[in-house]
Amino acid sequence: MAGSAAVLEDSSLLSRLDRALLPIERFCALLSGLAIFSLMFLAAYSVVGRKFFGSPLLGYVDYIEAAMPIIAIMGVSYVQRDGTHIRMDMLVGALHGRVLWLFELISVLLILVLIVALAWGAWEHFDRSFDCSRPLCSRDSSIDIGLPTWPSKLVVPVAFGVLVLRLIVQAVGYGRALILGLDNPVAVPLTLTVAEQAQAEASQLAGHE
Repeated sequence: MAGSAAVLEDSSLLSRLDRALLPIERFCALLSGLAIFSLMFLAAYSVVGRKFFGSPLLGYVDYIEAAMPIIAIMGVSYVQRDGTHIRMDMLVGALHGRVLWLFELISVLLILVLIVALAWGAWEHFDRSFDCSRPLCSRDSSIDIGLPTWPSKLVVPVAFGVLVLRLIVQAVGYGRALILGLDNPVAVPLTLTVAEQAQAEASQLAGHE
């Protein structure tokens, strides 16, 4: 079974686009991590307030609902870049050469079509809730404390937009590898075996000594 994945880089335009997109993906993943940390803090605050002061955090459920899109979606492009998102490693690991690149290209294109449709629908969902003529620019809000819902709804098309850019880069990378018959194309996740993963980790540790 395959282990983790590596993304090769060079001086080509495709690789430069890959590297230019990476900081945006890292920032999105950072926001997702901060949202998780914030919910942990709010949970501790609510429990302490209920236990010692008889007053839990007002609107705790509303805050959870608002943070869920950030937690669930903002980091998806980052893991897609590294190939650590859900994938059939046992099947992919058995393929080689142009057959592998064809399989990967078809998969990425199908995902791209799906994500474009989801991004379009998510934007329409956000647009229905956003209205600057209303208080807080919101047509709807949470039940408990009246928290505007449009910021959470905006997260989804933004995150999907970043993912669309990543999928386009990968589709070009796989298409280039398929046409040219490349063994190690750039800007796409290359599956590592367990031995290769161990060797890479050992080299990384040796570099820190």
